[in-house]
Amino acid sequence: MRLSLSVLLVTLALCCYEANAIVCPSLGKEMIAFLFQHEALYKPHLQLAYNPPEAALNAKLQVKSCTDKMPIVQRKLIAGVLEKILVKCVF
Repeated sequence: MRLSLSVLLVTLALCCYEANAIVCPSLGKEMIAFLFQHEALYKPHLQLAYNPPEAALNAKLQVKSCTDKMPIVQRKLIAGVLEKILVKCVF
């Protein structure tokens, strides 16, 4: 429960600040992929899109392994809240 709250707060902070509102759609796609994509597909996506240092990649995948243990119903709820945040940011 704490992890999902942290994800929402960080998304809200990054997304709804005026200077970052333009990044909302790509941030939303990234968060949806983080919540629902299998690690075997998500890891190459991160490597191609961002070319992160190995330590950062491993840290993100470690957090993803925790969220992958959440029931799909909870992840869908988080995705719904993210969608509502993005709608407010873009418009």
